[in-house]
Amino acid sequence: MSEERFGEFVLVRRHEQGHVAELVLDRPKAMNAVSTEMARSIAGACTALGEDRDVRTVVLTSTHERAFCVGADLKERNSFSDADLLRQRPMTRGAYTGVLELPVPTVAAVHGFALGGGFELALACDVIVADSTAVVGLPEVSVGVIPGGGGTQLLPRRVGAARAAELIFSARRVEAAEAGELGLVDQLVEEGRDREAALALAGRIAGNSPVGLRAAKRALRLGQGLDLRAGLEVEDAAWRATAFSGDRAEGVAAFNERRKPEWPGE
Repeated sequence: MSEERFGEFVLVRRHEQGHVAELVLDRPKAMNAVSTEMARSIAGACTALGEDRDVRTVVLTSTHERAFCVGADLKERNSFSDADLLRQRPMTRGAYTGVLELPVPTVAAVHGFALGGGFELALACDVIVADSTAVVGLPEVSVGVIPGGGGTQLLPRRVGAARAAELIFSARRVEAAEAGELGLVDQLVEEGRDREAALALAGRIAGNSPVGLRAAKRALRLGQGLDLRAGLEVEDAAWRATAFSGDRAEGVAAFNERRKPEWPGE
Protein backbone atom coordinates (compact mmCIF):
# COMPACT_ATOMS: atom_id res chain seq x y z
CA MET A 1 0.00 0.00 0.00
CA SER A 2 1.33 3.43 -0.94
CA GLU A 3 0.44 6.70 0.77
CA GLU A 4 0.40 10.26 -0.47
CA ARG A 5 -0.39 13.28 1.67
CA PHE A 6 -2.29 16.29 0.42
CA GLY A 7 -1.57 19.08 2.83
CA GLU A 8 -1.64 18.38 6.56
CA PHE A 9 -5.11 16.91 6.85
CA VAL A 10 -5.80 14.63 3.89
CA LEU A 11 -4.18 11.30 3.05
CA VAL A 12 -4.62 9.10 0.00
CA ARG A 13 -3.89 5.40 0.35
CA ARG A 14 -3.60 3.31 -2.79
CA HIS A 15 -4.08 -0.35 -1.97
CA GLU A 16 -1.73 -2.66 -3.82
CA GLN A 17 -4.47 -5.13 -4.67
CA GLY A 18 -7.82 -4.37 -6.22
CA HIS A 19 -7.48 -0.86 -7.69
CA VAL A 20 -9.02 0.69 -4.55
CA ALA A 21 -7.96 4.05 -3.13
CA GLU A 22 -8.83 5.57 0.23
CA LEU A 23 -9.41 9.27 0.61
CA VAL A 24 -8.69 9.69 4.32
CA LEU A 25 -9.89 12.64 6.42
CA ASP A 26 -7.03 13.10 8.88
CA ARG A 27 -7.59 16.08 11.15
CA PRO A 28 -8.24 14.22 14.40
CA LYS A 29 -7.63 17.14 16.75
CA ALA A 30 -10.64 18.92 15.25
CA MET A 31 -12.82 15.83 14.60
CA ASN A 32 -12.15 16.44 10.89
CA ALA A 33 -13.84 19.84 10.87
CA VAL A 34 -13.38 21.18 7.34
CA SER A 35 -11.13 24.24 7.40
CA THR A 36 -10.08 26.24 4.35
CA GLU A 37 -6.83 24.30 4.14
CA MET A 38 -8.55 20.95 4.52
CA ALA A 39 -11.11 21.82 1.84
CA ARG A 40 -8.33 22.75 -0.55
CA SER A 41 -6.60 19.44 0.19
CA ILE A 42 -9.75 17.37 -0.38
CA ALA A 43 -10.24 19.04 -3.75
CA GLY A 44 -6.61 18.42 -4.70
CA ALA A 45 -6.79 14.78 -3.71
CA CYS A 46 -9.97 14.31 -5.73
CA THR A 47 -8.34 15.83 -8.80
CA ALA A 48 -5.42 13.42 -8.49
CA LEU A 49 -7.68 10.40 -7.96
CA GLY A 50 -9.94 11.33 -10.86
CA GLU A 51 -6.95 11.44 -13.19
CA ASP A 52 -5.52 8.11 -12.00
CA ARG A 53 -6.76 5.50 -14.48
CA ASP A 54 -5.58 2.71 -12.18
CA VAL A 55 -8.16 3.66 -9.54
CA ARG A 56 -11.53 1.99 -9.99
CA THR A 57 -13.14 2.75 -6.64
CA VAL A 58 -12.59 5.35 -3.90
CA VAL A 59 -13.46 4.86 -0.22
CA LEU A 60 -13.86 7.96 1.96
CA THR A 61 -12.68 7.23 5.51
CA SER A 62 -11.72 8.97 8.75
CA THR A 63 -8.87 8.55 11.23
CA HIS A 64 -10.89 9.90 14.16
CA GLU A 65 -12.31 7.24 16.46
CA ARG A 66 -15.52 9.11 17.29
CA ALA A 67 -16.25 11.10 14.15
CA PHE A 68 -16.33 10.82 10.40
CA CYS A 69 -16.50 14.62 10.03
CA VAL A 70 -18.32 17.22 12.13
CA GLY A 71 -18.73 19.67 9.25
CA ALA A 72 -17.39 23.17 8.72
CA ASP A 73 -14.71 24.53 11.01
CA LEU A 74 -16.89 27.03 12.90
CA LYS A 75 -13.97 28.18 15.06
CA GLU A 76 -12.18 29.32 11.92
CA ARG A 77 -15.34 30.90 10.55
CA ASN A 78 -15.94 32.79 13.77
CA SER A 79 -12.91 34.91 12.92
CA PHE A 80 -14.03 35.59 9.33
CA SER A 81 -15.25 38.86 7.92
CA ASP A 82 -17.93 38.71 5.26
CA ALA A 83 -15.19 39.15 2.67
CA ASP A 84 -13.25 36.22 4.15
CA LEU A 85 -16.31 34.00 3.98
CA LEU A 86 -16.93 34.95 0.38
CA ARG A 87 -13.33 34.19 -0.55
CA GLN A 88 -13.52 30.81 1.15
CA ARG A 89 -16.67 29.72 -0.65
CA PRO A 90 -15.05 28.48 -3.89
CA MET A 91 -12.60 26.40 -1.87
CA THR A 92 -15.28 24.70 0.21
CA ARG A 93 -17.42 24.08 -2.86
CA GLY A 94 -14.37 22.56 -4.53
CA ALA A 95 -14.10 19.96 -1.76
CA TYR A 96 -17.70 18.78 -2.00
CA THR A 97 -17.91 18.87 -5.78
CA GLY A 98 -14.52 17.15 -5.93
CA VAL A 99 -15.96 14.11 -4.16
CA LEU A 100 -19.26 14.33 -6.04
CA GLU A 101 -17.60 14.47 -9.46
CA LEU A 102 -15.13 11.62 -8.99
CA PRO A 103 -15.61 9.56 -12.15
CA VAL A 104 -15.41 6.21 -10.35
CA PRO A 105 -17.76 4.64 -7.79
CA THR A 106 -17.31 6.03 -4.28
CA VAL A 107 -18.15 4.53 -0.88
CA ALA A 108 -18.26 6.48 2.40
CA ALA A 109 -17.29 4.64 5.60
CA VAL A 110 -19.11 6.48 8.39
CA HIS A 111 -18.83 6.11 12.15
CA GLY A 112 -19.60 8.55 14.92
CA PHE A 113 -20.61 12.07 13.98
CA ALA A 114 -21.24 12.91 10.34
CA LEU A 115 -22.89 16.29 10.61
CA GLY A 116 -23.39 19.25 8.30
CA GLY A 117 -20.61 19.33 5.77
CA GLY A 118 -19.43 15.98 7.09
CA PHE A 119 -22.69 14.32 6.12
CA GLU A 120 -22.61 16.20 2.82
CA LEU A 121 -19.25 14.60 2.02
CA ALA A 122 -20.87 11.22 2.62
CA LEU A 123 -23.92 12.17 0.56
CA ALA A 124 -21.59 13.05 -2.31
CA CYS A 125 -20.57 9.39 -2.42
CA ASP A 126 -22.51 6.73 -4.30
CA VAL A 127 -22.92 4.38 -1.32
CA ILE A 128 -22.78 5.06 2.43
CA VAL A 129 -21.72 2.30 4.82
CA ALA A 130 -22.24 3.20 8.48
CA ASP A 131 -21.56 1.45 11.75
CA SER A 132 -23.87 1.40 14.77
CA THR A 133 -22.26 4.51 16.32
CA ALA A 134 -23.10 6.76 13.37
CA VAL A 135 -25.03 9.98 13.96
CA VAL A 136 -25.90 11.94 10.84
CA GLY A 137 -27.69 15.18 10.12
CA LEU A 138 -27.74 18.58 8.45
CA PRO A 139 -28.03 21.08 11.34
CA GLU A 140 -27.01 24.22 9.39
CA VAL A 141 -30.24 26.19 9.94
CA SER A 142 -29.54 26.01 13.68
CA VAL A 143 -26.48 28.23 13.14
CA GLY A 144 -28.07 30.57 10.63
CA VAL A 145 -27.07 29.10 7.28
CA ILE A 146 -28.24 26.29 5.00
CA PRO A 147 -26.58 23.07 3.90
CA GLY A 148 -24.22 24.51 1.31
CA GLY A 149 -22.17 21.46 0.34
CA GLY A 150 -24.88 19.85 -1.74
CA GLY A 151 -27.21 18.80 1.07
CA THR A 152 -30.36 20.53 -0.17
CA GLN A 153 -29.96 18.76 -3.52
CA LEU A 154 -28.48 15.39 -2.60
CA LEU A 155 -30.65 14.55 0.41
CA PRO A 156 -34.02 14.80 -1.42
CA ARG A 157 -32.59 12.62 -4.16
CA ARG A 158 -32.01 9.96 -1.50
CA VAL A 159 -35.09 10.20 0.67
CA GLY A 160 -37.62 12.38 -1.16
CA ALA A 161 -38.48 16.06 -0.86
CA ALA A 162 -40.75 15.91 2.20
CA ARG A 163 -38.41 13.76 4.28
CA ALA A 164 -35.45 15.94 3.34
CA ALA A 165 -37.39 19.07 4.26
CA GLU A 166 -38.25 17.68 7.70
CA LEU A 167 -34.64 16.75 8.39
CA ILE A 168 -33.15 20.02 7.15
CA PHE A 169 -35.77 22.30 8.73
CA SER A 170 -35.64 20.54 12.12
CA ALA A 171 -31.81 20.34 12.10
CA ARG A 172 -32.13 17.11 14.02
CA ARG A 173 -29.50 14.44 14.41
CA VAL A 174 -30.38 10.91 13.34
CA GLU A 175 -28.80 7.86 14.94
CA ALA A 176 -27.67 4.83 12.96
CA ALA A 177 -30.75 2.60 13.23
CA GLU A 178 -33.17 5.30 12.12
CA ALA A 179 -30.71 6.49 9.48
CA GLY A 180 -30.81 3.01 7.98
CA GLU A 181 -34.61 2.91 8.09
CA LEU A 182 -34.91 6.30 6.38
CA GLY A 183 -32.34 5.52 3.71
CA LEU A 184 -29.87 8.13 4.92
CA VAL A 185 -27.25 5.37 4.85
CA ASP A 186 -27.23 2.26 2.69
CA GLN A 187 -25.55 -0.45 4.76
CA LEU A 188 -25.41 -0.79 8.54
CA VAL A 189 -22.63 -2.80 10.17
CA GLU A 190 -21.43 -3.50 13.68
CA GLU A 191 -19.46 -0.90 15.61
CA GLY A 192 -15.96 -0.46 14.26
CA ARG A 193 -16.57 -2.33 10.99
CA ASP A 194 -17.51 0.55 8.68
CA ARG A 195 -14.08 0.88 7.06
CA GLU A 196 -13.66 -2.88 6.71
CA ALA A 197 -17.10 -3.27 5.12
CA ALA A 198 -16.64 -0.27 2.83
CA LEU A 199 -13.28 -1.56 1.61
CA ALA A 200 -14.75 -5.01 1.02
CA LEU A 201 -17.57 -3.51 -1.03
CA ALA A 202 -15.10 -1.35 -2.93
CA GLY A 203 -13.01 -4.41 -3.69
CA ARG A 204 -16.00 -6.21 -5.16
CA ILE A 205 -16.88 -3.18 -7.26
CA ALA A 206 -13.31 -2.74 -8.47
CA GLY A 207 -13.22 -6.27 -9.83
CA ASN A 208 -15.52 -5.14 -12.63
CA SER A 209 -14.69 -3.36 -15.88
CA PRO A 210 -13.18 0.10 -15.28
CA VAL A 211 -14.73 1.32 -18.54
CA GLY A 212 -18.09 -0.09 -17.49
CA LEU A 213 -17.89 1.38 -13.99
CA ARG A 214 -17.12 4.90 -15.19
CA ALA A 215 -19.83 4.75 -17.86
CA ALA A 216 -22.42 3.35 -15.46
CA LYS A 217 -21.68 6.08 -12.92
CA ARG A 218 -21.92 8.74 -15.61
CA ALA A 219 -25.30 7.40 -16.72
CA LEU A 220 -26.61 7.21 -13.16
CA ARG A 221 -25.55 10.75 -12.31
CA LEU A 222 -26.49 12.46 -15.57
CA GLY A 223 -29.84 10.70 -15.72
CA GLN A 224 -31.02 11.94 -12.33
CA GLY A 225 -33.87 14.40 -12.63
CA LEU A 226 -34.46 13.80 -16.33
CA ASP A 227 -37.67 12.43 -17.76
CA LEU A 228 -37.54 8.80 -18.84
CA ARG A 229 -37.00 9.47 -22.53
CA ALA A 230 -34.09 11.84 -21.87
CA GLY A 231 -32.65 9.47 -19.29
CA LEU A 232 -32.68 6.61 -21.77
CA GLU A 233 -30.71 8.78 -24.20
CA VAL A 234 -28.10 9.32 -21.49
CA GLU A 235 -28.01 5.58 -20.94
CA ASP A 236 -27.63 4.90 -24.67
CA ALA A 237 -24.66 7.28 -24.90
CA ALA A 238 -23.02 5.51 -21.96
CA TRP A 239 -23.72 2.11 -23.56
CA ARG A 240 -22.06 3.23 -26.79
CA ALA A 241 -19.00 4.28 -24.80
CA THR A 242 -18.64 0.70 -23.54
CA ALA A 243 -19.96 -1.43 -26.40
CA PHE A 244 -16.92 -0.99 -28.63
CA SER A 245 -14.31 -0.94 -25.88
CA GLY A 246 -11.52 -3.37 -25.17
CA ASP A 247 -13.16 -4.10 -21.82
CA ARG A 248 -16.34 -5.27 -23.55
CA ALA A 249 -14.38 -7.59 -25.84
CA GLU A 250 -12.39 -8.99 -22.91
CA GLY A 251 -15.49 -9.42 -20.75
CA VAL A 252 -17.32 -11.44 -23.39
CA ALA A 253 -14.22 -13.53 -24.15
CA ALA A 254 -13.57 -14.24 -20.48
CA PHE A 255 -17.19 -15.27 -19.94
CA ASN A 256 -17.07 -17.73 -22.83
CA GLU A 257 -13.67 -19.07 -21.79
CA ARG A 258 -14.80 -19.38 -18.16
CA ARG A 259 -11.94 -17.35 -16.76
CA LYS A 260 -11.47 -14.13 -14.81
CA PRO A 261 -11.30 -11.05 -17.05
CA GLU A 262 -8.06 -9.14 -17.41
CA TRP A 263 -9.47 -5.70 -18.09
CA PRO A 264 -7.47 -3.50 -20.47
CA GLY A 265 -9.31 -0.47 -19.05
CA GLU A 266 -10.01 1.06 -22.43
